[in-house]
Amino acid sequence: MKIGNREFQETGHTYVMGILNVTPDSFSDGGKWNDRDRALKHVEEMVAQGVDLVDIGGESTRPGYEKISDQEEIARVVPVIQAVKNRFDVPISLDTYKSAVAQAGIEAGADMINDIWGLKYDGKMAGIIAHSGVPCCLMHNRQQAGYGRLMEDVAEDLAQSLELAKEAGIREERILLDPGVGFGKSYEDNLEVIRCLKELQSLGHPLLLGCSRKSVVGLTLGVPADQRLAGTLVTTVFGVLGGCMFVRVHDVKENVQAIRMAEAVWYGPGSMKKAGV
Repeated sequence: MKIGNREFQETGHTYVMGILNVTPDSFSDGGKWNDRDRALKHVEEMVAQGVDLVDIGGESTRPGYEKISDQEEIARVVPVIQAVKNRFDVPISLDTYKSAVAQAGIEAGADMINDIWGLKYDGKMAGIIAHSGVPCCLMHNRQQAGYGRLMEDVAEDLAQSLELAKEAGIREERILLDPGVGFGKSYEDNLEVIRCLKELQSLGHPLLLGCSRKSVVGLTLGVPADQRLAGTLVTTVFGVLGGCMFVRVHDVKENVQAIRMAEAVWYGPGSMKKAGV
């Protein structure tokens, strides 16, 4: 899969998507990077630590978040996208579920759209992505938890997102899927999703796993957001074992190392070289 100017292989290696929240209120790093200079410094750090893709978000989607206007979100993300593109040679994903923000972000240089509602929130989103030709990540989400057979229901919901993509003309080889840990699921549901990632491979698209510092880690270990690195690294290893193409994380260096170790054990010595990394 080509994202920006880089080719990513879809199997055999797990890449790191680094989180850059330019928001004042994200659940674990709100206010840390919402100044452009600080945001650029953080991208510089992530690049040095081995990040493969940077995911820029302008609206917090933590539980109970306050929705902001399209204009405010655009004002937050567009200058940062432009500045990152000017200074670094790293692909950029834009984390938004709003078509107007996606359009502005793509025009500013975003290489991928990461939609937490899987094209189901904004009816114009699929068309914007299809027309631009950029890849997209479609996440599973529901307003409320409540499933008959969890993994079958998640797969069915994601299949609906894939149908919306197909109808709009988004090319199949440009689609990633995210099972949506922490969104529309109970604590127990989240654990099951992490454990059963391989069951979603039947959908025929590479997977992205996002568990970094989330409540599933906090509830399991009884620790606040800033003490969830160890638990996050365990979920990253499950991402490797589950065949995920990407993990979306806050702590790049540690997750890069966890992936390297997991792949050496799982695939054998020299697996990174075989993967072309």
